[in-house]
Amino acid sequence: MAENVELIATLHRLRAAQARDPVPPWRVRADRLQRLARMLREHRGAFAEAIDADFGQRPVEETELLELFPSLSAIRHALRHGRRWMRPRRAPTALAFLPGHNRLLPQPRGVVGIVVPWNYPMFLAVGPLVDALAAGNRAMVKMSEFTPRFSALFAERVAAYFGEDEVVVVTGDAAVAQAFSALAFDHLLFTGSTAVGHQVMRTASAHLTPVTLELGGKSPVIVGPGADLAQAAERILAGKLVNAGQTCIAPDYVLLPRARVGEFVAHARATMARLYPDLARNRQYASIVSERHFARMAALLEEARHAGARIEPLADAPADPARRLFPPQLLLDVPDDARIMHEEIFGPLLPLIACDSVAHAVDYVNARPHPLALYLFERDRRTIDTVLARTQAGGVTINDTLYHIAQHGLPFGGVGASGMGGYHGKAGFETFSHLKPVFAQSRWNGAAWLRPPYGVRFRRLLELLLRHG
Repeated sequence: MAENVELIATLHRLRAAQARDPVPPWRVRADRLQRLARMLREHRGAFAEAIDADFGQRPVEETELLELFPSLSAIRHALRHGRRWMRPRRAPTALAFLPGHNRLLPQPRGVVGIVVPWNYPMFLAVGPLVDALAAGNRAMVKMSEFTPRFSALFAERVAAYFGEDEVVVVTGDAAVAQAFSALAFDHLLFTGSTAVGHQVMRTASAHLTPVTLELGGKSPVIVGPGADLAQAAERILAGKLVNAGQTCIAPDYVLLPRARVGEFVAHARATMARLYPDLARNRQYASIVSERHFARMAALLEEARHAGARIEPLADAPADPARRLFPPQLLLDVPDDARIMHEEIFGPLLPLIACDSVAHAVDYVNARPHPLALYLFERDRRTIDTVLARTQAGGVTINDTLYHIAQHGLPFGGVGASGMGGYHGKAGFETFSHLKPVFAQSRWNGAAWLRPPYGVRFRRLLELLLRHG
């Protein structure tokens, strides 16, 4: 109860500060972004060490490549383009209302709430925060309890670089997260599971809080007949095994030509040996974040094995519960009713599904909820266009995996069960802005003829509008 009171008081403090400066000038927004970048650079090592400690083993290289780099890149992009995004935008004016004119005024929504998951705790906090600050908002950020060291350090550092009326970081357990989501934010962005996303949306509806939900789901890979299979295997495995598969857009299963399954397995083994040699002692392969998640991964694998799936290990290393090291494994001939084919895997297990054609693969994808990401490996332009036209997904990378999330010119978000709304770059600026429509009437106009009393002039003008309007 005391925590709820404190959260509400924090929101009121931020809202009062925003009311004093509802549309901050660019110099204020740029200063906030620059402070955020300085914080990341000055505490780069400490942040990576905290994430490594939270996971048990998380290579610094992965943290800096997949969290620090995109965070700093997003800030640079916002600093380069944000002033232009702020400008009023001209909008077309209907002929009947000339010489009046229309425009759109981007205005901050106010106070934004951001709920951060555990799998990429730096980037998934900083990414939406960059967009919120560029749009002129103040923010409250709820960190995950599954990364307690990083969450505490991030909260401490944000408090040192930002005023308590600019950005506030909140830590705590699931009860705190639920209370946080119930606050009357001007916009709430949640990244996490679909199940929790349902709860967040229900909670936010009490205040009609607009939400952006970045969820997950089972992101498929379609390998077409024209794909370079060796290259496809390497890029699929690279996207699957970074962070030990604990990535919301990691390849979840692979649909590939029936005759090439064995060839894919061979290429996958060769790729694994090259990317993560001597896995048992390899410090560049991440651990599973918690005992609970490790146990879930083991259960998914054992249930699939018991149901008749054939397991193809990719490394000569046993699972190690003490270190939460879970070696990657391919699963073949998995029954469709196995749990692993219905839940997002979120770990280093990869089912392979043999298909008779690309059309068969497309039908398989379309029979399931829309995924957050879809990957297609193919060189034939017509096949690529067909798959793009016949499937729905939050985002697509062709002939690689993951990289659509790194494009500042593309919005990132889901569709259907994988989420709603998007952010990154200009799309994120607009998510956290209200594009206020403004019509400015001219001194001399024909609107007076459209008011009572309705006479001959009105009827003639109305007929003209009905014919040409």
